Amino acid sequence: MARLFFLPLILSVCLFVGCSPSNKRADLIAINGVEPETLDPALFIGEADQRVISELFEGLTRFNRAGLPEPGMASWWEISSDHRTYLFHMRPGVCWSDGTPLTAHDFVKSWRRTLQPETASAYSYQLFCLQGAEDFAAGNNADFSKVGVEALDAATLKVTLARSVPYFLQLCAFPTYFPVPVDLIERVGDDWTKPEHMICNAGYTLAAWRINDKITLKKNPFYWDAQHVALEKIDVLPISQANVAYNFYASGEADLLLDKALAPPSLLDELRKRDDFHSFPFLGDYFLRFNCSKGPFADARVRKAFALCLNRKNITEKIARAGELPAESMVPPGIPGYQPAHGLGCDPELARRLLAEAGYPGGKGFPLTTYLYNEGELNEGIAVELQAVWQRELGVSILLARQEWKVYLNSLTTMDYGIARSSWVGDYADPNTFLDMFVSDGGNNRTGWSSKQYDQLIGEAANAFDPKKRFEIFRQAEELLLCEGVPVAPLYFYVGVQIYDPRKWGGIEGNVLDKHPLWQVYRR
Repeated sequence: MARLFFLPLILSVCLFVGCSPSNKRADLIAINGVEPETLDPALFIGEADQRVISELFEGLTRFNRAGLPEPGMASWWEISSDHRTYLFHMRPGVCWSDGTPLTAHDFVKSWRRTLQPETASAYSYQLFCLQGAEDFAAGNNADFSKVGVEALDAATLKVTLARSVPYFLQLCAFPTYFPVPVDLIERVGDDWTKPEHMICNAGYTLAAWRINDKITLKKNPFYWDAQHVALEKIDVLPISQANVAYNFYASGEADLLLDKALAPPSLLDELRKRDDFHSFPFLGDYFLRFNCSKGPFADARVRKAFALCLNRKNITEKIARAGELPAESMVPPGIPGYQPAHGLGCDPELARRLLAEAGYPGGKGFPLTTYLYNEGELNEGIAVELQAVWQRELGVSILLARQEWKVYLNSLTTMDYGIARSSWVGDYADPNTFLDMFVSDGGNNRTGWSSKQYDQLIGEAANAFDPKKRFEIFRQAEELLLCEGVPVAPLYFYVGVQIYDPRKWGGIEGNVLDKHPLWQVYRR
C-alpha cells in the first residue's frame, strides 16, 4: 500500500505527540478534527464533541457500528399500542465508572437538568417529544412531575410522549438523552468534565484531556459490555488541518482519520484509489446560513439571489472531490419513503433581477458583508470560490472571516455573520432531524428566520400518525424553507470518509448516520 508524505511537516508531528520512547503508545490513535468544545452531553454542539461523548456515556439505547440502535442501559422495553408510552427495563447491575449503581432515577435527573432553562442546552428541543417537556423548558410550568418521564423504581423508567415518535429509540441513543452524574455536577459545577472528577457509564473513561494535545480514553472495567470493548487505551487527537492530520497517519503516528475534512483536498483523487480510503454516503449536508435578522439578508429577495448563484456541481467536482452529490434539498436522499423537495436551482440571471429589485442593481450600494467559516482546507477552498462567484455574478464583494472552531461556534450562535458555512448530520434517520431545527427560536436555528406557517407545518407533521401524510407535510415545509423563506442554501450531501489500514483494523462500517463507535474497533 503506497503512502503519501508531506516531509516538511514530519518534524511538527514529532513535536506535537512527543517522540520520547518513554511514552507508551495507545492501542489506537484516532484523529477527530477540531478540539471538542465540551464533553457535557447536555451542552455539546459539534460532531467532534459528540464522537468523544458517545465513548464516555451511553443512553437507554446505543448506536452500533452499522448505525442502528440497540439495547444499551436498558436491556428491553415495552411499547403501548398507541406508541406513546415506553417502559424501559434497566439492565441488571449497570454502574457508573466508579462502581456505584446507575438507576432509572439518574435518567430522570439528567433529563430534567437538560430541560432546565438555566442549563441553556442547544439540543434540549430533542426532549420536547416528551409530554410536558416543552412547557417545562419554556418556564411555563415549573412542576417537573408533569413531564413524561418517571422512575417507577430503580430498574424501571416510564416515558410518556406527547405524540407518537417513529424514531424515538434512535433518540434514546443521542447524547441529549444520556444520563450524567447530576449529584457530582451539583458538587463540583463545570469542573465535572475534568478527568479527575468525571464518572462515566460507557465503554471508556476520561483518563486525560490536554487541550490542543490529546484526549486519552481508558477502558471502563464497570461497563456492562466491557468484554466486547477490545482496546484498553485510545488517544483522540484534535487536529483540524488536513495536511497535518494526514501526515500523522502517513508517518504512523495515527491509525485512523475519522472525518472527511481530514483528507487533504489536493490528494483526494489519489487517495480514492487506495484500499485505506473508505467512503460511504450518509445523512449529512454542507449548507449556508443567512442572517435574516438584520442587514441585507433580512430581505428574502437578497437571500434568494445569493442562493441562485450557487454552482453546486462545480463545488463537488473541483473542490470537495470525494464523491459528494450536489444538494438541491435540505434533507438528503436515503430516508425510505421520503422524496426531498427541490430548491431554487442555479439561475444567475434571475439572481441579478432579484438583487436589483431589493435595491442593489449590479451590486451597487450593497453593504460590507462577511462570510463566516471555520478553519480547514476544504472550507477555505469553498469560501474563496463563493466569494468569486458572488463577485462575478452579482457584483458584490464579500469579506471572508475564517475563525478557529470555538470562536466560529460562538459567532454562529450570536449570529455575528452575514453568511455562514454550516453543516448538519442527521441525529436519526427521519426528515424531522433536518427540518425541525428551523422552527422559530429553535436552539439550532441560528438564522433569525421565523415563519408561523413553517412552525405550523412542522407541528402538523409531528402529530401525523400516518407515515405517508407525515412525509407529505414535511415536503411542504421543506419547499417553504428552500424556495420562499430561504434562510439556508444547501451545497452538497456529505460522504463519510475514514482513512485506516483494513489489514490492521476492523469494526468500522459505513452507515447512513456516520456512526463509528470506537468501542467496537479492534486490531486484526
